[in-house]
Amino acid sequence: MAARVAIVLGLSVACLAACATGPGAEVAQRAQTELVGMPKDRLLSCAGVPERQAMAEGREYYTYIARPAYAASPMSSIGVGAGSGGFGSGVGLGLGFSVPVGGGTSGCEATVVLGRGGAVEQVSYPAGVSLSACAPIVQNCVQPR
Repeated sequence: MAARVAIVLGLSVACLAACATGPGAEVAQRAQTELVGMPKDRLLSCAGVPERQAMAEGREYYTYIARPAYAASPMSSIGVGAGSGGFGSGVGLGLGFSVPVGGGTSGCEATVVLGRGGAVEQVSYPAGVSLSACAPIVQNCVQPR
């Protein structure tokens, strides 16, 4: 019995770890090298118009934001319960929240630096961000594998 519990627990941890990184993390990581050298017009066609733009020292800085695809949202619920065997019954009211499945609740903000020639020089993400959350920003720009 203990061996079965250990196996199920181990598989659960492995599944959760896979969901935390997922295939999107690999896409976001590859974008940091594959996008270097990409012309500005091609970047705009695959990643879209950035949320913010800035110019400094002859370079353009494009900021793209991937917002979470879901958020916890309150919803009302009513529960009715009755005990068996005459032990009692009850009516209850509650407040429920949606539970996100398959990822974290944080988004991502990516900065793309374009050099003087108008080509991508760098793609960066904030430290500690889940790269899976960044994948929607660059997924249309990297080569499929």
